[in-house]
Amino acid sequence: MTQDTPFVIAGREFGSRLIVGTGKYETNQVMVDAIRASGADMVTVAVRRVDLDRTKEEGILHHLDPKEFFLLPNTAGCYTAEDAIRYARLARAAGFSDFLKLEVIGDERTLVPDVAATLEAARILVDEGFKVMAYTNDDLVTALRLEDAGCAAVMPLASPIGSGLGVVNPFFIREIKRRLEVPVIVDAGVGTASDACITMEQGVDAVLMNTAIAAADDPVAMAEAMKLGTRAGRLAFLAGRMEAREIAVPSSPTEGMLA
Repeated sequence: MTQDTPFVIAGREFGSRLIVGTGKYETNQVMVDAIRASGADMVTVAVRRVDLDRTKEEGILHHLDPKEFFLLPNTAGCYTAEDAIRYARLARAAGFSDFLKLEVIGDERTLVPDVAATLEAARILVDEGFKVMAYTNDDLVTALRLEDAGCAAVMPLASPIGSGLGVVNPFFIREIKRRLEVPVIVDAGVGTASDACITMEQGVDAVLMNTAIAAADDPVAMAEAMKLGTRAGRLAFLAGRMEAREIAVPSSPTEGMLA
């Protein structure tokens, strides 16, 4: 059977290629149950949107044991490089690791990233010792510049945040993966398990999602489906698909057939 390589970011190995978020769940218990069902060991937390006091039972962090999950702070909700840098520093001061998902939004309606601000913030945070995982669009040039800036991983979107449209431009996702040496993690736009599978079939290192699980009728069941879809897509990529043809080809040999 085809053997996979370890999934490693900035020297740290992770067991799952599925990364999940913590927003939009009806209750904290549903959130924890869904995260466990997903098999994810890396979980994102929006620094700007959660109470960083772990002692408060109503807060998200109270229910996420750092011994069970690797907590990845993110700068969701930031619209300037200055804000993103400030919240990154706040996360570090609150006891998170140096790993950071950098997100700087450029347009309030589509939630697409501000490329210039993301690059600016990435350079500063890398210099400060952060292991930056940068959310970006599916543009190859931007991805290359983020890698050159020292990012530990680049995270192109599949489609707009929360849209559930799946991978809109698979060619660009594949090209980004082909050209970069750091891990490529597709972030945003996955809607269901088949989207997760198709995303991983592009050869990327991992996929990150939140709304697709949290907004499902049964988040726990969807989380398990996403786990299986992610694994299936990765295995299909490693196995190597058959050549696509526009004509039928018999699946059984024609030589030696009875007359």
